[in-house]
Amino acid sequence: MATRRGFLGTVTAAGAATLLTQTQAATSASAAPAATDEKAARDAIRNVNAGMRANYASLKSELIKHLSPVVVVQNNAVGGRFTLINNGVRVETVDPVPEYFELAKSIAHIPLGIYSVIAAYLSDQVPNIPNAERIDPHDLDMVAFKTPGDKGWTTPLSSYRTTLNSALTMLPTANLPDDLDASCTKILTEAVKFIDTIVKAASFDMVAFNRFAATVYPSIRVNMTFAATAQITGIEALMKRWRALIGEQAWSDLYVTVLSIWTTSDLNQASIIIRRTMNQAKVDTHLIDLPTVETPSDPIAVALDNLARIVQDNVAAEMVFNTDLKVADALKGKEDLLSDEILKQIGGTAPTADTAAFSAAAAATCPITGRTAAV
Repeated sequence: MATRRGFLGTVTAAGAATLLTQTQAATSASAAPAATDEKAARDAIRNVNAGMRANYASLKSELIKHLSPVVVVQNNAVGGRFTLINNGVRVETVDPVPEYFELAKSIAHIPLGIYSVIAAYLSDQVPNIPNAERIDPHDLDMVAFKTPGDKGWTTPLSSYRTTLNSALTMLPTANLPDDLDASCTKILTEAVKFIDTIVKAASFDMVAFNRFAATVYPSIRVNMTFAATAQITGIEALMKRWRALIGEQAWSDLYVTVLSIWTTSDLNQASIIIRRTMNQAKVDTHLIDLPTVETPSDPIAVALDNLARIVQDNVAAEMVFNTDLKVADALKGKEDLLSDEILKQIGGTAPTADTAAFSAAAAATCPITGRTAAV
């Protein structure tokens, strides 16, 4: 068989030029349809996934109507809003936590309120304080973005001082329990004193603020105890009532979705409390924490949409990946299906969490109420 080189060697230079020109023209003519064919082929492949997603969304949309029983928890300033859904019907929406929760936390947040006013005016240098190594200098540099010497903090801080003093003046008529009243009085009094001192001096520093915060911290712990007791009491009482309402058989299959922001999603207080009231054999798979970037406009719709995806994936995992249970578990859980393969290729290992330790801690005796068993 003649090679391309041998054939070209037998023709004249002019003939070779003609041949090459004709060959290039033919190649160019066929390249355009080839590119078009490739795009069409790849689009056809993409359509396969688009079809899957459409079918998946359709199943999810219908499944939402059949999710039952479900409790949706929205974390909020009053201890949480709880919605019970049974047989596709929203049975009840309740804010079950006693008012002491909101009141105790309101006063406990005062140091954070003061910090929020003065933070931008801090020095961007970490001073020599006991916890200096725990403060990221870059974080501080970004937070302390105001020009040194700027006194813009005095007006908003004085305004906040007025708010605090009003609460302090009216506190005796709030009829709080004695211990809570005393702790709130201490926090408010020290806060007003701190503000008066730094406004008069027209200056402050991190050391002075740390000293103030340390002074009121024991009182903040008292408020935290009252808030925790209120939340535990309110949530457990509601769960006990709902459990009786829908019956033991239905309750044993209960799903709970807890919506929270990232900063409260790990060991979320509502999740810790409510897991004690659930079927302990299923709680690890039926209590779903859903961290959100911000509170959604329709929290219940978001919760049910995510839960429907989880439920249908639970079944899909066992049917689609019945020959590889590790991949099936990934589809049923939080892992991306490619995570294991990516870790293999980059030589990494997956982070681990001591779920068992968390479960044991959450189910243990409550240090405040002394309760151990599920309601």
